[in-house]
Amino acid sequence: MAHPARANGAYRLVAAIVRPFLRATTRRDWRGTENLHRAGGFIAAGNHATEIDPLTFAHVLWNNGVAPRILAKASLFRVPVLGGILRSTGQLPVDRGGSRAADSLGPATAALAAGEVVAVFPEGTLTRDPDLWPMAGKTGVARLALASRAPVVPIAQWGATELLPRYSKRFRPFPRKRITIVVGTPVPLEDLYDRPSDAVVLREATDRVLDAITALLEQIRGEQAPRPRFDLRDHPEYEERRTVYPPVPGR
Repeated sequence: MAHPARANGAYRLVAAIVRPFLRATTRRDWRGTENLHRAGGFIAAGNHATEIDPLTFAHVLWNNGVAPRILAKASLFRVPVLGGILRSTGQLPVDRGGSRAADSLGPATAALAAGEVVAVFPEGTLTRDPDLWPMAGKTGVARLALASRAPVVPIAQWGATELLPRYSKRFRPFPRKRITIVVGTPVPLEDLYDRPSDAVVLREATDRVLDAITALLEQIRGEQAPRPRFDLRDHPEYEERRTVYPPVPGR
């Protein structure tokens, strides 16, 4: 297949390595990919349950002609080798907290204006929900969507934790794992564009995006997500100890 038009040489090289690896270790069940065939820039927003999610997420985008610019936490760009790969392929660093968090979205807004696709995981980190449902998100996706007015396309995926469980170092490539990805239609946010981007509006936009992703994941899993959504702000102990998440009752 042809490379996405906006992919540079480094991006094409990485894809030439990663895509055969994913073909060898996963079985694809992709639905709704016609929603990725859009003119102009858009935000691809997905759930985040394991460290390998960005690869399986980018796989469906790449195979549909999109070379995503993935928002990744700034600290990853300081990791030897990985940081060089992220920079050379044009990925976008973002500060997840503090006064610089909003300012760090500037390059992503510019990328959208230039017709690029920016990939975002609205939760901001791996979900701590005990059953891997999307948890309450950060407002970065809302800030980006309202500032750029770019469509937000929700994408849910399920099965990547069978390949690499959450926070695990035990990669399990065989037998091949089924990765189900469903792409939805853009999240309605137009009624929020002209309202002040205060905490209420940002939370409303964030919740709409996560509601759309969660609804797609409910379709995949054939079950209903818990309500209310797990909120990391109510559990600071899990934020500080990043490898710990709530225990699953009865297990």
